Amino acid sequence: MLEKIAIISDIHGNLPALEAVLTDIHRRKIERIICLGDLVGKGPDSAAVVDRIKEVCEAVVQGNWDLGITLPQELPAGLWHQQQLGPERLAYLKQLPFSVDLHVSGKHFRFFHASAQSVYHRVKRKASKTERLAMFINTEMIAATDGKQPDIVGYGDIHIPYLLTLKNPSEKRSDRRPNSGLMLFNVGSVGTPYDGIPQAGYCVLEGETDSSEQVGFAIQFVRVPYDIDLAVQLAYKAQMPESERYELEITTGLVHK
Repeated sequence: MLEKIAIISDIHGNLPALEAVLTDIHRRKIERIICLGDLVGKGPDSAAVVDRIKEVCEAVVQGNWDLGITLPQELPAGLWHQQQLGPERLAYLKQLPFSVDLHVSGKHFRFFHASAQSVYHRVKRKASKTERLAMFINTEMIAATDGKQPDIVGYGDIHIPYLLTLKNPSEKRSDRRPNSGLMLFNVGSVGTPYDGIPQAGYCVLEGETDSSEQVGFAIQFVRVPYDIDLAVQLAYKAQMPESERYELEITTGLVHK
């Protein structure tokens, strides 16, 4: 059956951006949603975002902020976000799985937050070929039931959408199959994009979900405008620590440290 699946990531407590994306997903008549982590932090509405993601997503993997906020905090921002979340949501974030695999159109897709090594191991858009190929390895963090490596990997973390193809080094030239070759893509960020476009971003995967045969599939990058002024107002109204940095990031679409 030809089906569309929305892949979202890095909401970071930005509820207006998330609701705009969910509205766009509904408008496209997409019923399946997978989230690649970092539900919390940066923005003021982490609690509401966690609740909403639990409601609408069929699978959610753990991001570095999701894991980090469950650890002891010392800085004002971390303490504030922990207090907003409460113990039940913190327990939910702590138990999120590391990765999720799907088979679509005869391709083995794998989704995680940052890399195959760790939620904290960052793979940038201009990473080396060695770093990119490592994204397809079955590490001890990956629960690969059949032991096979993925053909296509999608991830979040860096807040910059892109897609590239790679030659599969395990394939000999004389033994190349129709399934050879690898694809790596980043879905971007719903809440705090860092590519200079201050609009919520996500991806749509379209393909045959009930077929093991190789047929056509598509990966589409989507950008959605949302009420940034409202998002800024919510941060200051909540008296969230580091509201100024959050305002700079969501109004410019760039990282501010």
